[in-house]
Amino acid sequence: MQTSKITRIAVIVLVLLFLVLSVISCTTHTHTHTHAPAPSGKKIPPGQAKKMNGDKSAKAYAPGQQKKR
Repeated sequence: MQTSKITRIAVIVLVLLFLVLSVISCTTHTHTHTHAPAPSGKKIPPGQAKKMNGDKSAKAYAPGQQKKR
């Protein structure tokens, strides 16, 4: 049996359309870890405050050390 030229072209177009749609539908998700501010009702632990400010010691952020400043 001989396939017609139109049928062969239609099959090629459908395969190409399927491939294009498959590639277009691919998505990637990137998750970034940002330091969100603490909720207004909660305090940040001294170690986390130290990290956010880039200090080497958490002593300045501890509640018992505040009166010494």
